[in-house]
Amino acid sequence: MNHTILIVDDEESIRTSLRGILEDEQYAVLEAPSGEAALELLSTHPVSAVLLDIWMDGIDGVETLRRFKQQEIGKELNADVPVIMMSGHGTIETAVTATKEGAYDFLEKPLSLDRILLLLGRAIREWLLLRENRALRARIENAPAMIGTAPVMQALEQQIRRMAPTDGWVLLIGENGTGKEVAARRVHELSKRANAPFIAVNSAAIPEKAIETELFGREKSGPDGTTIVQPGRFEQSNHGTLFLDAVGDMPLKMQAKILRALQEQQIERVGGQQPIRVDVRVIAATNKNLEEEIAEGRFRQDLYYRLNVIPLHIPPLRERLEDIPLLVEHFIAMQQANMVQTRHFSAEALATMQNYHWPGNVRELKNLVERLLIMASGERIEPSDLPDFLYKRELPDVGQPWQELLEHNLRDAREMFERVYLQAQLDRQQGNISRTAEVIGMERSALHRKLKILGLG
Repeated sequence: MNHTILIVDDEESIRTSLRGILEDEQYAVLEAPSGEAALELLSTHPVSAVLLDIWMDGIDGVETLRRFKQQEIGKELNADVPVIMMSGHGTIETAVTATKEGAYDFLEKPLSLDRILLLLGRAIREWLLLRENRALRARIENAPAMIGTAPVMQALEQQIRRMAPTDGWVLLIGENGTGKEVAARRVHELSKRANAPFIAVNSAAIPEKAIETELFGREKSGPDGTTIVQPGRFEQSNHGTLFLDAVGDMPLKMQAKILRALQEQQIERVGGQQPIRVDVRVIAATNKNLEEEIAEGRFRQDLYYRLNVIPLHIPPLRERLEDIPLLVEHFIAMQQANMVQTRHFSAEALATMQNYHWPGNVRELKNLVERLLIMASGERIEPSDLPDFLYKRELPDVGQPWQELLEHNLRDAREMFERVYLQAQLDRQQGNISRTAEVIGMERSALHRKLKILGLG
């Protein structure tokens, strides 16, 4: 980026001297012989810093600084631009006054070349960082949340907003179809890497022989002796985010190479000889219990600890059934361009859909909405248009024959149900008691006591 510096001084010789110095350092330069001329320039020209003399004819430097900080015209162009004051008759009182008015620093004449360049470089770096942070904060505050108002989705959105601006690696845990890639993209778009690439890789969909080339790239000699380079996903996502989906299905041999790349932040292309530095934020996702995979020898423990810096649980649709109307509305909007006729779902149809268990989660819902938009005959989709499977009231398979409950009295049946239900919820949350308590709506201490009573604690 070619930074522009505005020099404000009523002595032409000083402006000429400073211009030569700054242009030698590849800065672009604007000049103003007075405070009034400077304010006019700043209203129409973006600059990266201002060198402002204090003692000038007309309005002096301090008054110019004051008006610059207050003026509305050009404010968006030059928000918080650092202003460095210059004076040949500097006093402590003058420097304090300028600082109170918002000056970045104070230089005494005769000016030191090294001091000017050092101060400008530091001031511009801090200004760029401030501008980047402000833009990131605005993006986070204004970005639309993930679809859903259920408590579990509100909690997830808060977690994402809190951790997205960091560079911490993330492990997304959730069933198939819950929207792990949607959550990963949400993290990326709220991060400081949002303007860099987001590259997604489905580890389960790539053949084992091809996954190393897919991730790290390849070098090979062409017919004319030149080197043909095929960049991999790590290089493609440099300075951005690499989303490793289905990481639990990655072969052990590849896990070791991924771990090394993450630890060293460098890769080697297949067939290449030189390491390549990469700056990548990794978000991994899995539908498996990786701790069980580690115990079975199918996943590396050191890779798990490397990836599991910030774990995020993506809730299944059955835990956020109140979000179904919002999701349906979203999927209808996505299909609007392909629809011959505008359609909507009746309240009764939505209520029926909210009574279903949704083993395929949001993906299953999306596919059903698309099918109904194509196949339904009327403008309004009614319960009669819904497929038969939505009316089945099958209990979730938790490994217990529910018919057996009918052979016991109410107290014993309730205890049996609680034991099966709580064990299933614990399994679903990978044994995390706090998260289980949140999902089922119990206090953690009460759940802990209940588990002990039932012999599950």
